[in-house]
Amino acid sequence: MAELPLARDFPAADEAEWKALVEEALKGAPLASLRSETYDGIVIEPLYARAQEARVVPGRTPGTPWAVMQRVEIADPAAANAQILEDLNNGANGFSLVFQGSIGDYGYGLPPSEALLKDALKDVHLEWGVPIELQLGPRCKDAALMLANHVQQRGIAPSDVNIRFGFDPIGVLAANGWNNVIWPDMSNVLAGLAGELVDQGFTGPMAAGDGRPVHAAGGSEAQELAFALSAALAYVRAMHEGGIPLDAARRLIFFRLAADQNQFLTIAKFRAIRKLWSRVEEACGLTPEPAFVAAETAWRMMTKRDPHGNIVRGTIAALAASVGGANAVTVLPFSAAVGLPDAFARRIARNTQTILLEESNLYRVADPSAGSGAIESLTDQLCRMSWWFFQKIEGWGGPAEALRSGRIQRAVARVRAERETKIAHRIESLVGTTDFPDLDEAEIPVLDAFPSWAWDNPGERMAEPLHPSRLATPFEEWRMISNLYLAGHGDRPKIFLACLGRPADFNARASFAKSLFEAGGIEAIAPETAQSRDEMLKAFKASGTLFACLCSSDKVYDAEGADAVKALAKAGAKHIYVAGKPGASEEALRSAGVEAFVSTGANAHTTFFVLYAHLGY
Repeated sequence: MAELPLARDFPAADEAEWKALVEEALKGAPLASLRSETYDGIVIEPLYARAQEARVVPGRTPGTPWAVMQRVEIADPAAANAQILEDLNNGANGFSLVFQGSIGDYGYGLPPSEALLKDALKDVHLEWGVPIELQLGPRCKDAALMLANHVQQRGIAPSDVNIRFGFDPIGVLAANGWNNVIWPDMSNVLAGLAGELVDQGFTGPMAAGDGRPVHAAGGSEAQELAFALSAALAYVRAMHEGGIPLDAARRLIFFRLAADQNQFLTIAKFRAIRKLWSRVEEACGLTPEPAFVAAETAWRMMTKRDPHGNIVRGTIAALAASVGGANAVTVLPFSAAVGLPDAFARRIARNTQTILLEESNLYRVADPSAGSGAIESLTDQLCRMSWWFFQKIEGWGGPAEALRSGRIQRAVARVRAERETKIAHRIESLVGTTDFPDLDEAEIPVLDAFPSWAWDNPGERMAEPLHPSRLATPFEEWRMISNLYLAGHGDRPKIFLACLGRPADFNARASFAKSLFEAGGIEAIAPETAQSRDEMLKAFKASGTLFACLCSSDKVYDAEGADAVKALAKAGAKHIYVAGKPGASEEALRSAGVEAFVSTGANAHTTFFVLYAHLGY
């Protein structure tokens, strides 16, 4: 193919020219203001040069598509069978059986039943190598043996099936705080189960180094990687001590990580786990081999409000995991936070990956982000931070002991607190929940099913659990209070946006105020066009609310803000806010009757708490 001359038609650019343009756009702000920092303290620069010496991170075989996986978590065997067949006949390659109490049990899971497995797998051609992944809970370790027995009862050779058995007692301990056996006894059980399955002819992998407990609890990327790495190493040690050769034991390990909407960090994280595991293999005296890495889109980013926004978040996460080299990807259906997803939500989850595979062709390039200065830098720094925390865990006695002592939980809690603070202050956002909510959104259908949370505790609690949580939950609780108010009064709590001046004066702050208040379930009533003072007061009286928020520029506040506040108070406003940070006219505005200022970076929950307190809630 002849070389395209298009690039030669443009003058060569250099970093100095780029910086000059940026400084002009920043209008005096320093270039450093474009930097950001991860929860691991990694500084992300606004511009990176190409990493000239970078190499491809060995992972998925070049040109090989990743496996499209679908979760199966409905306890009714006939319904589970229908879901499996529907998925496999319409684009999915495999399925993940989510059992009660497993790390991936977000409210629904399968009971450990041989009869259920038999009925759920009816007409599924296991001998064709359909990928099956098990997510096991405290009472469900026997489910792996049940599945193995089912394979043999059907006369299928164990070597012909493709089952990732997913034993993960340390991950279950992290997620639940207890298990039905105690490590190191747990290591003996694991080695025995893995050895038994290997002796039967199953190739595995058998055990999962799963980082999702840390991620779902709000931890950082490095913490997630270090936890998964330490669990995987513990399983290799256990199997080796149980009589499985070291070279074979490492091949019985696979990894499972969460993929979220932070695209670049997710790409770097999936590349980093391979580099980290290669280093562990080298330390064990083994020649590194590419690990199998599975991805599941993150539970913590899922929202109940405006759940269709989860489709966008899930797409970004799936794309990032695939670019990062994941061998298998599971997309949580967009309604998962609302209830058990129906066929439509499952189809969207499935088709999200089909489009990325068949239309975007993402799988055709091996490690497509290799050489990107930004991704290479993030990958290397994540490896360093993860290795540091991994060594800390090893120094604490390994992951099980570090969980029992609470050290991992405390480290994760610190990051989670930072994350929740940024969400509360809307520095980080979940579109549709913390920003740009839709108070008139329609309810979405989910399946009628009994949650799995009610199963009995089969053992003594040994550690404080890393509770999975969604970042949107605090905002959703305010929306629930709004719904209660709606049920009792016939309409939602309201606030009138008193817009002063021209649209150019008030549009930005009116948009901010509407997004803020409605994130708390408080309907913002805003004019469609600019209004005179009399028109604004007339509209306020017609709104029927006692709350008002002044919206305009600092210049307009200085000129007429105090008079407008007095006029609103005279018209019946009992609680008056101002959109924007306090400026030169703060004293005059407060003296006129302003109760509070609302601005970017302030704690939204404080605003909601005071407002609902005025309403008696």
